[in-house]
Amino acid sequence: MVDSQTDVLKGLENVPIKYTSLSSIDGQQGKLYYVGYAIEDLVEHSSYEEVCFLLLNRRLPTRDELQRYEGSFRRERELPNDVFGFLKKFPRDAPLISVLRAGVDLLALYDEEVEKTDPARNHSIAIRIISRMATLLAASYRLKQGLDPVPPAPDLQHAANFLYMATGRRPTPLESRIMDVAFILHAEHELPASTTAALVVASTLSDLYSAVSAGIGALKGPLHGGANERALEMLFAIGDPDKAEQYINAELAAKRRIMGFGHRVYKSFDPRALIFKNYLKKLADVKSDWTLLRTAEKVEELMVAKMKDKSIFPNIDLYSGPVFHLLGLNREIFTPIFAVARAVGWIAHVLEYWEDNRLIRPRAVYNGPPPRQYVPLDQR
Repeated sequence: MVDSQTDVLKGLENVPIKYTSLSSIDGQQGKLYYVGYAIEDLVEHSSYEEVCFLLLNRRLPTRDELQRYEGSFRRERELPNDVFGFLKKFPRDAPLISVLRAGVDLLALYDEEVEKTDPARNHSIAIRIISRMATLLAASYRLKQGLDPVPPAPDLQHAANFLYMATGRRPTPLESRIMDVAFILHAEHELPASTTAALVVASTLSDLYSAVSAGIGALKGPLHGGANERALEMLFAIGDPDKAEQYINAELAAKRRIMGFGHRVYKSFDPRALIFKNYLKKLADVKSDWTLLRTAEKVEELMVAKMKDKSIFPNIDLYSGPVFHLLGLNREIFTPIFAVARAVGWIAHVLEYWEDNRLIRPRAVYNGPPPRQYVPLDQR
């Protein structure tokens, strides 16, 4: 029994549970690095496929390695026919994130290597999961709208192909670039709830699909992945930059949370928010639609002024929703996109943890009644 005087660190806040070389966050300075590379540099020079290679191999690829990697992604995009059949039978009103989770569990049943545990097999399974999750989500999204799924386009890179399969139209170069940036920004972020959930499952030596499924389940919650949808809902509720101050004042007076602000780790601007904001400006200019951008900027201005002393700044959710909206995507797919992009981060952490695995088994501090005698039913 754990001593009742033991401190309980609720939410495992700031409790290290593993060493990692995958990502590091400087919350005070607002810096994010993948395997030592600044997120700004990766967004500027890299691609999602290259970032996947970086996270799964912990180094950047050569040109030939990257070309082979991109080919592997393309070859693994197709879903088993039986999986399509099941997707068509899922309830149309089921949350898309739940459909994605169920779909990942289905994919596991059709992967002959699922129970293999050697490193080479795990890497091939990883590429298969990452690639097929994008096809799975795009197909589910269209079926939910009563539309036929769009087959993968072999000439498009991973993120652009996803956008094509989801919308049914070939993205422009700017749209393709922005989708790729969105996938890079969501690929990895140390140990949030979803990655921790994946690690707990993996620590039992379960399979990669089960770990990813657990990550999706954790991401579904509005305190984690669902925040981007709620941030966009807030911007639509405000409707106009001139109404932002009245809305913010009313929400703060009612002690309600302003979505898109604050983070457990960042005590400065989330660098991903700044990058998304920059691409939102480019997209708004092309679309000649600046309302969401200007509303978000006004909310940011007001909140930074009011909350700077509390170290509450914009996070990724404030600007990611408007970007996805201007790309022609519905709110219900925002959190699932997060999952599809983050799958590589979950898997990379699992593979890293398996190198020195230990079953994750925390303890609870008991605060119930002391030991007592059982009372037979007829004496109560």
